Amino acid sequence: MLDHRIYTFLTLCDTMNYRITAEKLNMTQPAVTQHIKFLENEFGCSLFSYNGKKLIKTKQADILETYARSASYNEKRLREQLSFKEQKIIRMGATKTIGDFVLKEKISEFLKNENFSFSLIVDNTENLLKKIDANEIDFAVVEGFFDKKKYFSKLLRTENFVGICSKYHPFANKSIPLSDIFSEMIFIREKGSGTRAIFEQILSEHNFSLDQFYKQCCMNSFELIKHCVKENVGISFVYESVAKSCEDISIFTIKDIPIKRDFNFVFLKDTKTEELISEIF
Repeated sequence: MLDHRIYTFLTLCDTMNYRITAEKLNMTQPAVTQHIKFLENEFGCSLFSYNGKKLIKTKQADILETYARSASYNEKRLREQLSFKEQKIIRMGATKTIGDFVLKEKISEFLKNENFSFSLIVDNTENLLKKIDANEIDFAVVEGFFDKKKYFSKLLRTENFVGICSKYHPFANKSIPLSDIFSEMIFIREKGSGTRAIFEQILSEHNFSLDQFYKQCCMNSFELIKHCVKENVGISFVYESVAKSCEDISIFTIKDIPIKRDFNFVFLKDTKTEELISEIF
């Protein structure tokens, strides 16, 4: 069983604020400080420091956090096993692309298995990683970036990242120069989404940014994005599985820039989560 001061440490890692940590844990701020000082004495290192008024974690804190989150997760799974519940609980997260367009058939097939209790949260990559850290989900399937030093991963598949436009748009079914897209209205996902992060990285690699576009519109709904694209209001960039889900839009590609990205299962290190994943996929 983890020392209760470890949970104080993890909460402080989440909030990076002693006062807010104390409020969340219903403790006094000096008590939070005492817990952190105890851990620093126990491990013989500094865990937090200040840069001006900003609290920052040390490298040692990063190492302890990785260990503590995995240990907390393992303890939670152990408690579930010891409760002798008839059904094994699986809590999964997926990005909108993967949850809505990639895994539907697999999940519906898996739900027929009576030996499992299953839940799925669809959210953007950033929020799903936070839910992994908080032990709210066992693993997530994401197409976005994640810290490979902090998490383990397993490849699901690789998929093309393509442009979409109306069937009546001049780009339809063509390969165009990257510079041509900036005269268009661009539909992008919200900050924190893997799709947006990947698109911004591609632009950055070629010395461009979203600011180059004639106009940009942020939406967190693929269905609304596809509708606006179909109506020839603008263009967007999505994974091929999203593009192929609508017969009324066309695909275009960027000349001499083939774009492929991985869909990955992401989970905490030093856990048996990969065994859970293998029972579904």
